[in-house]
Amino acid sequence: MFLRNLWYFAMPGRDLKRGAMTAKLLLGEPVLIARGGDGAPFALRDICPHRGIPLSHGAFDGKEVECCYHGWRFGGDGRCTAIPSLVPDQKFNIERVKVARYPCREVQGNIWVYFGDETGDPGDPPIVPELGDRAPGMNEAMTFPCHVDHAVVGLMDPAHGPFVHQSWWWRSRRSIHEKSKAFGPSPRGFTMLRHPPSSNSAAYRLLGGEMTTEISFQLPGVRIEHIRAGKHVLCNLTAVTPVSDTETVVHNAIYWTQPWLTPLKPLLAPFARAFLKQDRDVVVMQQEGLRHNPNLMLINDADVQAKWYYQLKDAWQKAGADGQPFENPVKAQELRWRS
Repeated sequence: MFLRNLWYFAMPGRDLKRGAMTAKLLLGEPVLIARGGDGAPFALRDICPHRGIPLSHGAFDGKEVECCYHGWRFGGDGRCTAIPSLVPDQKFNIERVKVARYPCREVQGNIWVYFGDETGDPGDPPIVPELGDRAPGMNEAMTFPCHVDHAVVGLMDPAHGPFVHQSWWWRSRRSIHEKSKAFGPSPRGFTMLRHPPSSNSAAYRLLGGEMTTEISFQLPGVRIEHIRAGKHVLCNLTAVTPVSDTETVVHNAIYWTQPWLTPLKPLLAPFARAFLKQDRDVVVMQQEGLRHNPNLMLINDADVQAKWYYQLKDAWQKAGADGQPFENPVKAQELRWRS
């Protein structure tokens, strides 16, 4: 149903304090995410193997999670460390009791969880280039009532901007003009190669300096827009994480090196939320039509990125099923559309 052997954005790191835990439903699976006393996050399946109650209803002391039903305790590695009901002479090896553990990493201020069937090194979560360990200056998230595919395709749709995102501070229908962009394959996805940003996006002009932008997409649903403005960098990471068949969370993390943007964060946040809400509102309307199972169309060249997404998904799933290396189906080319 959902792509496996990939990292998924789980939550902003700042939302999880030391010694705290939280329950999440990710890819239809109950997941407990906690931050130990050492500051490192970990993720476990949020079900006690004893009687099935979610572990997140219990307590966490910064080292072990205790089930609220019978007090069974589990470490961050998922191994059972205590069963209070056992008496000393009862022979029961509690080390055999485990809760499934998910690889979990905090990178650049975001917590990612790996969903996979492999036992080897899952590699690194997506990283925004040129920012080191910098955390986002701003995080926003919004739940979309749709399957993950519709959220991802909407994310990479280059033609909806003047219609869905009409506003005095961004675009209008009168700004539509022909565009031509060069694309090439990149790890697990594709990249719109570096170019001057769109002239019909008014907000870009506020950054000042000579600007160029590069936009990359990678499976399972991560888009990184990397803007250079003079000596500074502004980056927008958007990650789409499925909750269930019919619900998806779109996370937006914005990074910047421009010092003057930081005090403006209270003013910028409403614009970011408004932008996400515009996308969500159109998805809500889309669901009215999709419930009738219509045949859908993808056209050239505006929808080629959507076609690539489905081709990438198929290639990734086939490689996993066949036990073969993934081969990127995207070929370098130039795409043209009006927006």
